[in-house]
Formats: sequence, C-alpha cells, structure tokens
Amino acid sequence: MGAAEENKTVQAAVAEQDVGDAAAQRDDAAEQAAAREAALRKRHRRRVRALRSFLIRLVLLAAVVYVRFFHIVGLTVMPSADMVPRMDAGDLLLFYRVNPTPKIQDVVVIRRGDTGKQYVCRVVAGPGDSVEVSEERGLAVNGNTLSEPLIFYPTRPYEGYVEYPVVLGEGEYFVMADSRNGGEDSRYFGPVKLNEIQGVVITILRRNNL
Repeated sequence: MGAAEENKTVQAAVAEQDVGDAAAQRDDAAEQAAAREAALRKRHRRRVRALRSFLIRLVLLAAVVYVRFFHIVGLTVMPSADMVPRMDAGDLLLFYRVNPTPKIQDVVVIRRGDTGKQYVCRVVAGPGDSVEVSEERGLAVNGNTLSEPLIFYPTRPYEGYVEYPVVLGEGEYFVMADSRNGGEDSRYFGPVKLNEIQGVVITILRRNNL
C-alpha cells in the first residue's frame, strides 16, 4: 500500500470516528432534552397537585365558615336604640342560632312572625310565669317585684296594648327593652314565641361610631 492510499484510509477512519462522535453527541443531547422534559412534566404535575390541594382546602374552609356563620351563629345590626346604654342603634351583634332556648336575662334577637320586624330585647320571664307591669310596682314576675340594678329607666305599662297579668304558655317569653321609656317590647306586642327567637346575643363585634 502506498503512502497516498494509507493517508486516505486514515482520513476515512477519522471521518467515521467524527460521524460516530456526532451521533453520540446527538444521542446525549436527545437524552438530556428528554430528561429535562420529564423533569418539567414532573414539576408541573406537582404544581397541579399542590394547586388542587389548596383549592380543596379553600372550598372546605369556605364551607366551614358558611355553616358556622349561617347555621350556628348569625350577625345582625342593632335595629334601634331600645337596648341603650349597652347597645346602640347600628352596633353589630353576634348571636348563637343553635337551640336558641333562652334563659332569664338573656338578650335575644327576635323576628316577629306577624310583621317580620326584627327586635333585640332582654328576656324577663319564661313559660309558666305570670307577668304584671304597673305604675306602682313596675315589673313583677309571679307576684315578686324584680330588682333590676342595671336598668336605669322606670318600667311602666303601655296603655291600650297588653292586659295584665300575662300568664305565659308553653314556648312563650316576655321580653323587654333595656330602654324602658318608649322601647318596643312585650308591653307593646305581647309575648314572643320560641320559634320567633332567632338566637341569643353572645357579643358585640363593633360599637357604633367607633
């Protein structure tokens, strides 16, 4: 074999090696690209799962808040100044809805069945009690004049509305405004029924004008 032919053989081998190296590089590049694409897909799936988990938790939280505020507790605005000085018109009241069987001195939110009007009053007597309101004695329950040290207004009857004594039947309550001068309460509209009591006030969230 001459020098020229030997040189051609070497060049051919080198060219073949270069082709092989190029093919290997292409294969490596393809593998790296596939690996990057797989990693991107994996990150995307993780993000989708994280977003789905976040949305599920958000929906569950919204459901809990809805149930709590619309089925367990309620929020209302004090409709008048009938409970001055403890509550004023415009105050925000949080009240407990579940099983709203009130106790004496509980402040309750009432929705009258005949008019649909809302009131906030204090329970002073319950089922079986006899209630009388007079100029001489003020408020008397079962023959006993009530001492109300936190009430700063005289308790007088409203002429032409309720006849006394009032004997409360099952599920009936006698309620009164803390502002006894002109406050709308059972002296005006009579006893309220248990199904008219929306709930028992548990706190004032914001005082009016603060």
